Amino acid sequence: MPKDVVRRLWSDERGQDLVEYMLIIVVIALGIGAAMLVLRGSMEGAFNKAVSDFNTQSGG
Repeated sequence: MPKDVVRRLWSDERGQDLVEYMLIIVVIALGIGAAMLVLRGSMEGAFNKAVSDFNTQSGG
């Protein structure tokens, strides 16, 4: 009986596309997270410069 269950699960392809899409999404999310860690310093500098420029132009 357990061999039949394993054989049916192994040959069943329903949901395979969903798993593949989820794996792609996970890989993309990990890549974005890694890029944000690498670029964190330069992004922080750019935002700080933008806030500073905005404050000096608005007189604040």
